[in-house]
Amino acid sequence: MPTRKPLLPDAARRTAAWCGVLLLAVGVAAVAVWLSVALKTAVTPVLLALLGTALLGPVQRWLTAHGVNRSVAAGLTCAALVAVVGGAGYIVVTALVDSGDQIVQSLKDAAQWVIDHFDIEGVANVDDLADNAKGLVEKFGASAAGGLLSGISLIGSLVTTSVLALLLTFFFLRDSDRAARFAHSIAPRGTGDLVEAMGRRAFEAVEGFMRGTTFIALIDALCITVGLLILRVPGAAGLGALVFVGAYIPYLGAFISGAVAVLVALADRGIVIALWALGVVVAVQVLEGHVLQPVIQSRTVQMHPAMIMIALTAGASVAGLLGMLLAVPLCAAAVGVIGELRKGYAAGGEGPEVTGRS
Repeated sequence: MPTRKPLLPDAARRTAAWCGVLLLAVGVAAVAVWLSVALKTAVTPVLLALLGTALLGPVQRWLTAHGVNRSVAAGLTCAALVAVVGGAGYIVVTALVDSGDQIVQSLKDAAQWVIDHFDIEGVANVDDLADNAKGLVEKFGASAAGGLLSGISLIGSLVTTSVLALLLTFFFLRDSDRAARFAHSIAPRGTGDLVEAMGRRAFEAVEGFMRGTTFIALIDALCITVGLLILRVPGAAGLGALVFVGAYIPYLGAFISGAVAVLVALADRGIVIALWALGVVVAVQVLEGHVLQPVIQSRTVQMHPAMIMIALTAGASVAGLLGMLLAVPLCAAAVGVIGELRKGYAAGGEGPEVTGRS
């Protein structure tokens, strides 16, 4: 009996198969994003707790390795988290409040200097521009907060979300040893090792990102604050705090905080000091890009800058500022999972070759 000739050539069938896989992946991702937005009140504390667990995991493991009970170790770690975050938050907020008016006035003066020296005509008054910018910021913040915590007061929602995230962090730290068994229990038959490996790789990527970003943010803030203090730029402590917070939004946060520091130096100390401040910011960014990131984050998932910018844009469109903060670690976790899948199917598509990890 003659063999039937395929309706489509082999190349067309392969292309159709890959298109089907791509559409399925996009559909699953779209449903996941839709569910996350619909259930944002519950999803947000979980994501924050996962970030906190990734940051504090080494501390909890060190305590348990020295004979401390898992529950006690998790409780001590969470108490340390509250102390550190509370202290850092107090320092950052105090620095920004103390120097906030001075920074805003310096930005107004810098804008007026640009208008005067470049003969820009038809520009509204600087105070009007500042008021409009303030209104836009307030509108953006209100829309982001309203989209995230609709129907609840802002302060109460923040407190509730923080407490829930802290409690979830405690349980995640205490019961982290059960995660591997849970992954095996829900995985289809024969894929338990692969699912566990993907989960471990995703968590390692987020863990490395959180530790590395926090350490790099601290170094950036200290270096820029010292440089601005040497240049006698007003509000140096507040600008350093702004640099620290902005470091959690890759590229965009560093650009905005650095630009603010240069503009403040331009308004209060003149163009020469502004150029020196620009040199300090650029030097710190070069140090970060060529020394700190390769050394500190060498064992984590490395993503292309274009991928990071796309992730930031997507996160901002979905959940505003919170989405920008969560976009990069989630993207790093996804890249880690994809890398583990590629490793598992590296032997000519014969199936996953995953060995269990302790």
